[in-house]
Amino acid sequence: MCGRYAATKDPATLMREFDALDGTEGKATRADYNVAPTKEVVTVVERHPRDADGAVLEDEPAVRSLRVMRWGLVPFWAKDPSVGNRMINTRAETAKEKPAFRKALSRRRCLVPADGWFEWKATDPGEGRKAAKEPYYVTTRDSSSLAFAGLWETWRDPNADPEARPLITFSVLTTDAVGRLADIHHRMPLVLPSQRWADWLDPNRTDATGLLAPADLDWLDELEVRPVSTKVNSVRNNGPELVERVEPEPTNLDTALFDLPNPR
Repeated sequence: MCGRYAATKDPATLMREFDALDGTEGKATRADYNVAPTKEVVTVVERHPRDADGAVLEDEPAVRSLRVMRWGLVPFWAKDPSVGNRMINTRAETAKEKPAFRKALSRRRCLVPADGWFEWKATDPGEGRKAAKEPYYVTTRDSSSLAFAGLWETWRDPNADPEARPLITFSVLTTDAVGRLADIHHRMPLVLPSQRWADWLDPNRTDATGLLAPADLDWLDELEVRPVSTKVNSVRNNGPELVERVEPEPTNLDTALFDLPNPR
């Protein structure tokens, strides 16, 4: 699954990487090494322009741009935005069937730029001890951005002023983990290589069935998987030290072996 990730690049850098205009309206957030659900982050969308009355100009070329959205999808029909707290991820295998995601999959797809994401691996701490989880950080070897496949929605508070700005939210699609990533966690975000971005963002493509397949295993060679500090467990911690390699502490067995007296 994807419950935390890092996103530290400014809009100017993301504009170059994703060939997009800046539509953040000055709301782009600072570098974040511990992005958690309900935070506002930069995403990438591609939409046809609208006229002065808000009508979509479908004959005009679609424009790719950066947009700020809140993590945790709130369906347009939701009565309360708190439902988004439970919709940070969407299973790619069932997105087409679920009412909360079906329409967004057809018409509102986005990319979620990330430096990398965190996963926690369950470990066996030994008999009588509480199970532990070791955090890992998955990132590219060349520092280029990853792009998670995402869905987004617009929600309007029925009790608010009709002219009030709507709440724009998104969810990250996940799929079965592949290759060595499966050794850490059984799920992973659906990461799209750059050659698939245009198809995913295409507003004229309403059938996304063929877009949900995970990337080829060869893509894994471009990734680095490193153990990191348990400081990332707390959303209060936020800094570059969270993504630095930290070797896991030795298990009790390892320690015991090191402590054995030398044979004489």
